[in-house]
Amino acid sequence: MIDDTPGPQHARTLRPSVARVPALVLTGVLTLLASGAAAVYLDLRAQIDVSDVSGLVVATPRAGATTAPPDDPFAGDAMNILVMGTDLRDAENAALAGEADGMRSDTTMLVHVAGDRTWAEVVSIPRDSLVELPECALPGGGRSKPRTTMFNEAFSIGAGPEQDVDHAAACTIGAVQALTGVTVTHHLVVCMTGVIDVVDALGGVRMCLREPVDESPRYGDLHLPAGEQRLDGRQAIGFLRARHGTGMGLEVGSDLTRIARQQAFVQSAVRELLGKDLLGDVDELYRVARAVLGSLSADPQLADPVRLAAFASSLRGMDRSRIVFTEVPVTAAPSDRNRVVWTSAADEVWQRLASDTPPAALAPPVPTSDPAPTGAPTGGPAGGAAPGGEEGTPPGGPTPGAPAPGAPTPDQAPVVPPQDEVLAGVCA
Repeated sequence: MIDDTPGPQHARTLRPSVARVPALVLTGVLTLLASGAAAVYLDLRAQIDVSDVSGLVVATPRAGATTAPPDDPFAGDAMNILVMGTDLRDAENAALAGEADGMRSDTTMLVHVAGDRTWAEVVSIPRDSLVELPECALPGGGRSKPRTTMFNEAFSIGAGPEQDVDHAAACTIGAVQALTGVTVTHHLVVCMTGVIDVVDALGGVRMCLREPVDESPRYGDLHLPAGEQRLDGRQAIGFLRARHGTGMGLEVGSDLTRIARQQAFVQSAVRELLGKDLLGDVDELYRVARAVLGSLSADPQLADPVRLAAFASSLRGMDRSRIVFTEVPVTAAPSDRNRVVWTSAADEVWQRLASDTPPAALAPPVPTSDPAPTGAPTGGPAGGAAPGGEEGTPPGGPTPGAPAPGAPTPDQAPVVPPQDEVLAGVCA
């Protein structure tokens, strides 16, 4: 990690109330999944591609990691789910994003779900980060050489000319483990065209843009007016992918400002989902679940709808204000001002995740003073008034530093959860 001097628009931490679609949208859908019919199970299971990286991950967590893969992902153990969005240029994706060689990962996030299921943190890893990538197993045999390059190259290196998704995921998992010391317990690969089906299944996503968003004609044809509107699937994927133009940071042309727009969209998408009575509308529930599952490749455990639904059920009691979204702290790379490097503050993020420790914003408040010893007098005689004052009040008024009448003592102070933050572009 080098250069702790914050660079413009790089070092920042955001705390929205939701995570990214479709990873946590999926858990919301499956939480509502009540049907156990065999035909429904088999159909939903058929929608998910299994991504088995067994024996393919070369790099292990760096020294000092404190967590290990849980034996049972649904037994309350902490989970680290690596979510990778791919822009593989198959025929359908090429129609959206243009022709390009190779397989790349546009978005990578590490989703940490606490072992006690009371909080979750989603850490977004900028694809333009310059990092030391470890060696990876290659589809044709052998291993790649370690190198210093952009983080999202790991996906492309692993995929190789064969465009192998499992090797691509394995290489990215290995890179994350080597760079962070955090054990990746599960993974999801999300195809960008799958997002279109999810959004359309939801009936669109409502956004309230503070200014028009116009993509540069050189890169696409996204044009959204200011104000309230409902984005369909194709508008949504354009909004998520745009990097150049005007409005909502497009002028900067940065992957970091795109992350901020993606966060806003995801917050709106999950609010859309939570606002629907899917449990009361079986047809819509089935349609949304099928669309979400069809957008994913998942590891064998998460690819089982029953096991995935069990995990989702364990999240039902989580307050949405206790889902936080953090960007890796970065600064401009000394060798290339168009790239970024992680600052030393990133180590604190990884250490927290490895030890299943919540961020400071979610920690309960620390008492400012010790409560009075049990049985200590609190004023005048029991049941009576203290001399010269009201009942229980010493002469001359309250004791300095003492709680106001009726206020809780420090050990009784209520834990106030963080406010549900509404991001720019999200309708209040």
